[in-house]
Formats: sequence, C-alpha cells, structure tokens
Amino acid sequence: MGIIVNNYINSLIGKRVAVIGAGISNTPLIDLLLEAGVDTTVCDKSSREKLGEAAENFRRKGAKLKLGEGYLNELDGDVIFRTPGLMPTSPAIRDAVARGAVLTSEMEVFFDICPCKIIAITGSDGKTTTTSIIADILKNEGKTVHVGGNIGTPLLSRADEIQPDDIAVIELSSFQLITMKKSPDIAVVTNLSPNHLDIHKDMEEYVEAKRNIYKHQKLRDRVVFNFDNGITREYAKNAPADDILFFSKNKKVKNGVYLYNGTVYESTDWGATAIMQAEDIILPGEHNIENYLAACAAVKGIAGYDSIRKTAKSFSGVEHRLEFVRELRGVKYYNDSIASSPSRAIAGIKALTTYSRGSGSDNRNGNLILIAGGKDKGVAFDELATEIVDRVKTLVLTGAAAHLILIAVENVLDNEPADHPKALEIIQSGCFEDAVVKASKAAKEGDIVLLSPACTSFDSFKNFVERGNTFKSIVSKLI
Repeated sequence: MGIIVNNYINSLIGKRVAVIGAGISNTPLIDLLLEAGVDTTVCDKSSREKLGEAAENFRRKGAKLKLGEGYLNELDGDVIFRTPGLMPTSPAIRDAVARGAVLTSEMEVFFDICPCKIIAITGSDGKTTTTSIIADILKNEGKTVHVGGNIGTPLLSRADEIQPDDIAVIELSSFQLITMKKSPDIAVVTNLSPNHLDIHKDMEEYVEAKRNIYKHQKLRDRVVFNFDNGITREYAKNAPADDILFFSKNKKVKNGVYLYNGTVYESTDWGATAIMQAEDIILPGEHNIENYLAACAAVKGIAGYDSIRKTAKSFSGVEHRLEFVRELRGVKYYNDSIASSPSRAIAGIKALTTYSRGSGSDNRNGNLILIAGGKDKGVAFDELATEIVDRVKTLVLTGAAAHLILIAVENVLDNEPADHPKALEIIQSGCFEDAVVKASKAAKEGDIVLLSPACTSFDSFKNFVERGNTFKSIVSKLI
C-alpha cells in the first residue's frame, strides 16, 4: 500500500467502519481496511452460503459479517461505505447518518485522493461507449489512462499507481453521483431521459443526482453538455465551470463540437475546424456519432485530431453494445444487452434500420427481428412501440415486462392509418432461451436478430452482462 492510500486508510484506524456490499467494487477496499487493522463490518444482502469463500476470507482477516436478511438492521459505524445499489434514502442509512455516521463510497474517496486529472461521463444512454472512446483517444495520444467507475476495475486500491500526468476516465451512474460532493476536472453529460424510475423516487431526483457531476466544479474546469437534449441544455445555465462546451448533431454550436453535412467540426469564437468525416466512425448508428461528438469536446486541447480519427477508424465498440455475434445462414445476430431502457433500445433499432415515419419509404418493418423484455424500470414504452411498429418485422417478447410492451405496441397498431401496412409479427415466449430460439426460427436470409431488451435483466439474470453472455452462448449453439 502506497503513501496516498495508506494515509487515507490510516485515518480510519480507531474508527468503526461498515462496508455495504461485498461485490467487485468494494472487495479491494475491504481488503485494504482489514490489512490495516481497521474495525470493519461487511454488510451484504447475500447469505454466507451464497458469498461462499469470499465471506470466509473476510472473516479470517478479521471482518465482522452481517449477511442475508436483516443485513442492514442496527447499521452502525463512524464511517459507512455505501454500495451504489443502495440509495442514501434507505431508512437504515438515514438513521445511521442521523446518529453521526459519515456516509461515503469507494468512488467518492477516490475523487478525494486521485493525484491526476479526472474526466467523468454520465447520461441515460451512451456513457459506457463514450467513456471507452475517450479512453481510446487518449491512449492513441500516448497518455496513460485509468478507466473505472461502472467499467474497468476499482480505482481506489490502485491510486498509488497513478501518476500526476496520467488521466482517469470514469463512468458514473446516478446511483454513484447522488451522494458525490466533488466533481471531475472534465464532466460530460451525454443525454438525459426517464430512467431508473423504479429506484429513484421520481424524475426530479434522477435529474438532480446527475447534476452532481458538474455541480461542484471549479471555475477552471470543463463541462460538456448535449445541446440537442433539453435537460442537459438547461444544466448549462447554472454550471459553475468557465469552460462550457456543447455538442450537437442537429445544430452548429458556437463553442463545442457539431455535425454538419456529414463532417464533424470543432467550433470556437474564431471559427470552425473539420475534425473528421462521420463515415470514418466504424460504430453503427447515429447515437454513436453523438458519442464521438461528446468525446471530441471532452478531449479538446488534450488530444489531437489524428488520435481522434485513429480511434474512429479502429474502435469497434464495447461488449454487449450492438455487438455483432455471428452470421448463420445469412442471418446476422447482434447483442445489445446494455439497452436496459426504451431510449437505448430505440437507438439500437435505429442503428440497424433505415425507415423514417412519413418518408414514404417502402422499407417499413424491414428485416429486423427484435427480442425485448425484462424487468420494468417504471418508464413508458410508448415511443419504443412506435419505432417497433415502424421498423421491426418480428417482435419476440419475454420477461416480466413483456405484457407492458405488448400493450404499448397494440395501442400504436390500433391507431395506425388504414392505408399503413400492419405487417408486424408478435411472438411471446415464456423464457429467454426459448425467445432466442423462436427469433432464430422466424429469421430468413438477410434478416437481423437483435437483442435490445429495453428493460433491466433483474427478472432473470444477475446483470446485463450475464444476459448478453447467455444470448451469445445460445446463438453460438444454433445450427
């Protein structure tokens, strides 16, 4: 353990520390605390049996364990590390804070002790891909980059490896941001739309949580907003940073990055300079052009255009994000398991289709077979339903929210003009594997099968990664 981390951990000696969540992000932290002899209680809703060897390792190192049902009962401690999955509004946390406990998290501590510049990205959609694009551009520029947050590895335990000239590129969710009291040197907000409303009490709380990515910035810092998104455009009115940049694929912004006639430009008060052609970007979909616009604004003055173009022409994407899986008998299979919201699913559908409502195109319903459904997030499916009716040939529904998507789609179909073809085929399935098999059987040469669920995975899977891997495994075995 190096000086930076050691100083922080030593400051906890003599205090009672509770760590909520024994998952990947907190395990290195727990190990650091126990190695330093800090009085540590590990709280996790999983049982001792489910945690298995991990629980036994913590116990052997001296941890107190509060596991399973009632793991938050009588939550006590001088310092409490919150897992992102547990909201600070939890009664157990509220009571502990009222008794004087300091509430923090692995990411908040990293922000406090990180010795280098931090670029952080949030948004309802596109934050992982934008984070990965920024990191790749900076690596092409010759920078040493540390990727963390929702992706990469936990950074707190590695803080001593980070040099002042390095750059940390971090993806942050609303659950991480809701208690943040420090903002990054460069903040990026890709977009905002209704999301996670099954956990946040309302949209206002969700929007306010996201605001923390720039709320605590200093005058010399930078923030990048999506001009095409009404919420993020409004954010700019109270941003404390002096360097406010916008990105847009619809409008020539004065300071920032925009798309015009197929060319990506960087603009300043003195004019605009072409960075690259949109066709240089090998990732499919207009939403990925937006991700590049955001990334270009974030790295302005840090990385050159050559590094940006190199990434655009070589970066093939992130796993589970419109990931090409295989082609079988002329049918292409794509894994977009990350699409856990309607807006994200719409982006994936649009990326693989060309129909535009009202355009007179005869490609309505096209060749796309969509697998959708999962756990409902409390977000309406109306807009998604319109895109499904317009662009999807066959809809395969599965999971707990399948009936909600079906109702939304049927409402759109019922209100279609009489002269519009209603060619959409709807297939319902009781389980995920059966849904994939039925999608495959419905596909003909030239079709595309897309997993873009528009829902979370928690009705059947641990997370979207497990869902995506399961999809790929099933597809790989198709004959």
